[in-house]
Amino acid sequence: MQCRIWRLTAIVVLGMVLTLSAGSLQAQQPTYKVCSDIPWAPFEMVTEGGEFFGFDMDVMRALAVLGGYQIEIQNMAFDSIIPAVQAGTCDIGASGFTITAEREQAVDFSNPYWLSNQAVLIRQDSGWTSLDQVFCCGNRIGAQRGTTGAAWVEENLVNQGVDVELVLYETYPLAVLDLVNKRIDAVVQDEPASQQSIRAYPDVLTIVGIIETNEYFGFNVAEGDPNGLLPVMNRGMTQLGLQLDLLLTEAGWKVALQITPGSPWDNLVKAYFGADAETVTAAWLACKDGILNAQSYDDIAAFAQCMADETGQ
Repeated sequence: MQCRIWRLTAIVVLGMVLTLSAGSLQAQQPTYKVCSDIPWAPFEMVTEGGEFFGFDMDVMRALAVLGGYQIEIQNMAFDSIIPAVQAGTCDIGASGFTITAEREQAVDFSNPYWLSNQAVLIRQDSGWTSLDQVFCCGNRIGAQRGTTGAAWVEENLVNQGVDVELVLYETYPLAVLDLVNKRIDAVVQDEPASQQSIRAYPDVLTIVGIIETNEYFGFNVAEGDPNGLLPVMNRGMTQLGLQLDLLLTEAGWKVALQITPGSPWDNLVKAYFGADAETVTAAWLACKDGILNAQSYDDIAAFAQCMADETGQ
């Protein structure tokens, strides 16, 4: 009996030591604030209970696990994020930021992680079949303030004397809602988000055309990378299955994003960009403990596989 009691005591003590050690290790890890404009499906999303998720958010969580730090996610207006990163209020900007020369003068970017073009969303009942029909005749074109879509409409239409009106919004969901309700005539936004908008309103919206802007998305930090996060994040993205290749094209050198089949990155892409928002949300609620409590690459891989399985991808 005494032997069994001693063994039980030893097991309990060992469990307490392991728990305390894990807690101490976590407490020693630095915590960085990630700022994002939420929601903007599928990159940034929010549950009815107010939990933040989405492709960017889960990548941020995965990179934190691999990099040995903690993160706090803060919702912030898109055009306020880079100034907040500059001021040190935010440590990382993660919200589908296109890497541009102008932005690179204000912040430093990670390696690119996504390549996108702009899509032009219209209502199906408009009957339009070409961009020429959209970009004329006093039509009202919506876009989110501070985005590439807004800049493209301003530079290529408004400033060139094309007869359109640019209507700016604080968020893209508000612009899409106004399009659905016939307050504006079109919305210019990134293609993946536009696909999600169509999934939300399949009988109402369609894409009339793609504007090939060839934008690379990147995560951003303050100039000089004061916390040394960029090499850690870049290495983490490679670990998750995203590879960068340089290709020589007629226009010069181009970065190609290659995804390792079956990798966590591959499974997250399949889940978030292959299903509608309702299905993705249900999948995340079923799998979320895997990423919220992840401690290793294997935990991340299991979560990403869960997301792919739950979304049927």
